[in-house]
Amino acid sequence: MTSGFIARFRPAGPWRIGPDSGARDRVDRIYRSDSLYSAVAGAMALMGSLDAWLEATAANPAGSAVRFSSCYPYRGDELLVVPPRSVWPPLASPKVRWKGARFVPLPLIEDLVKEKPLNEDRWMLDGPSECLIAFDAHLSGAGPFRPALRSRASVDRLTGNTLPHATACLEFAPDCGLWAAVGFADEQAKSRWSEPVRAAFRILADSGFGGERSSGWGHSDQPEFTEAQWPDAILPSGAGTRPAQPEVPAGSETAEAEVPAEPLPPAPPALETAYWLLSLFSPSPDDAIDWQRGNYAQVSRGGSVESPVRWGARKKQVRMLAEGSVVLAAGPPRGAARDVAPDGFPHPVFRSGFAFAIPIPWRVAS
Repeated sequence: MTSGFIARFRPAGPWRIGPDSGARDRVDRIYRSDSLYSAVAGAMALMGSLDAWLEATAANPAGSAVRFSSCYPYRGDELLVVPPRSVWPPLASPKVRWKGARFVPLPLIEDLVKEKPLNEDRWMLDGPSECLIAFDAHLSGAGPFRPALRSRASVDRLTGNTLPHATACLEFAPDCGLWAAVGFADEQAKSRWSEPVRAAFRILADSGFGGERSSGWGHSDQPEFTEAQWPDAILPSGAGTRPAQPEVPAGSETAEAEVPAEPLPPAPPALETAYWLLSLFSPSPDDAIDWQRGNYAQVSRGGSVESPVRWGARKKQVRMLAEGSVVLAAGPPRGAARDVAPDGFPHPVFRSGFAFAIPIPWRVAS
């Protein structure tokens, strides 16, 4: 996975992203990669391409031709993301409550993996959105979104009785929204699926993402697409590596003049390559993950089936690695799609666990 694009969605109203608990008065702050895959599959069905889409992704023995990250907030030109668990949070600070931030700006990730000190005077936590934002950004409008409760009432047309209730949603600030990364397995996959995926995103912008779509929630302006190369668009090449010291030719005046009078400091820890997950991840049988190391968290995913065959049936629950997890493996993790259809369901229902992973350094303890 070397090329793809970034899609930005600018909400045209509130969005309802259901939490894992399903509670109506709670809302999640991430539109997760498995939900995005399912939404795209639904759009592919409307375009008559569902069978080809499933063959290229969920049912592809060589691995999915297309991979999605989860959807994260952006503010203006600044993209935020769930940071790698191996480097976050930094050491406690009297000025910034680092551990309260669920999302941090992308440039900060590069500083973290390079072990650069963070400027505590530059950043502050926006509590409602759980975003780390620049101090001046807070003064000019705070975080990219706010959780809110919208009150409604169901009316029984026969008796006239009403049942008031409140539903949680996200309300977005101007010039803010959600972004997602899309990656392709190779140039052939990009040539085949780049335009259909963009078309699917345009359909979803009109029809809506998430819950309460029948009430007009989850809509977006037409998405904006930016070509990207992975992993450089997320983390520039070489991030986290120590700059090489210039070699001095033996026998030169400089070499003779700079013979150290004291013992050299200990060598820095050796580096391995780890993989930082920007998506949910369900390992495939071919993924050689070292479960004794790494830094990862798990989430349970359930939900209901949206199928004309049997609408609302409960999917089987599966456990997946969460965004921000860092895993060590023999090679880039691939992931798999699990069939979570209820027993006896007439067709498979896939939950995408394909890894959208960014390589980062892992320091080996001596």
